[in-house]
Amino acid sequence: MPTPRSVRFDESTIERLTAYCLKHPGLSLSGAAAALVEEGLRMDLHPGIVFRDGPTGRRAALVGGPDVWEVIRAIKQLRAQEPEVKAGEAISVVADVTGMAGEVVSRAVNYYAAFPEEIEAEIAQADLAEDQAYREHTITKQLLEA
Repeated sequence: MPTPRSVRFDESTIERLTAYCLKHPGLSLSGAAAALVEEGLRMDLHPGIVFRDGPTGRRAALVGGPDVWEVIRAIKQLRAQEPEVKAGEAISVVADVTGMAGEVVSRAVNYYAAFPEEIEAEIAQADLAEDQAYREHTITKQLLEA
């Protein structure tokens, strides 16, 4: 359970926070402030990580790049397909394939190490969405080809 704290904000900060809440229905001023502070602290600990809104909510992403979960899923898929690939090599391969610098891929790995449950949940959600899209595509294709 979160511990209540008294925090004072400038009026302009309250206005921006209120506007943020209007863009995110169901989020209270307190909830928005807590979430944004947490994101800011995570970004401070993990330079090169930002948070973006999307269809599944806010998620960690690389500055100017993909979401962290996408990079981690690529590494996991590579390791599953080619188990002999060592950890450091996996970073290099994913960097080469995606056109990202190795240090950028490493930022995603470091963020994952700190928050694995969050990233695993996002990967699972993406996998479910892809499975559903594939099933729908298959059914549609069968219907139209019959």
